[in-house]
Parts: sequence; structure tokens; C-alpha cells
Amino acid sequence: MEFCPKCGSRLEPKKFKKGKEATLMLVCSKCGYKKQEESSTVEPKIAKVIQHDPQQFVAVIGKEEQKLRTLPTVRVECPKCGNNVAYVWQVQTRGADESSTQFLRCTKCSYTFREYS
Repeated sequence: MEFCPKCGSRLEPKKFKKGKEATLMLVCSKCGYKKQEESSTVEPKIAKVIQHDPQQFVAVIGKEEQKLRTLPTVRVECPKCGNNVAYVWQVQTRGADESSTQFLRCTKCSYTFREYS
């Protein structure tokens, strides 16, 4: 971001065409000051679209990670074996404006279940 040396306003980029060639200049909207951009010739930019697979964003805690025992634990009853301690983590599985899904994995039988907030 650059500012006008005359009045201090922010300079805005504008494209000017001379025949077949286009140049990019920074122009002050208040006093009309013009400064030619260092790369004066405007080159077309090619957009690159990246498609992501939604499965890439789902966090899966495998048996190897569970052995590390670095996940926080919570006191909740396992629906499968009745154990009272489970590892807990949260993942944003729905829209950003909705609450995240809380996953729980029993420390005894490794049964994984979830709670929707």
C-alpha cells in the first residue's frame, strides 16, 4: 500500500491502455497524483482452481495416535462397555455457523462415538 506524497491519501491502482499495451499506475483520487508501477506492463494472470475432497478435512484418530495418550479425557459412560473415561476431541463437520461435533473414544474398549452440541 502506498500513499500520495502530496496529500497523504492512499494511492489506488488503475489500468491505462495505450494502443495494444496496458500499463498499471497508482493514482491519488483526491489530488490526481500519478505514479507508474515498477512492473509497468500488465500481464494476464492465470487462475488456478483447487478442488478439495471433504474427506481430507475429517480428523481421524487412529490406534497409533491413541497409544500416545496425549488427548484430553472426560468422564462419560461408554455406551458399549460402561467404562467411565473417554478421550475427547472436536471437529467442525458442519457449517462454520453451527457448533462442532464432539468425538469420544472409550479408553477401555476403543469404541468411538459422538455427541452433537
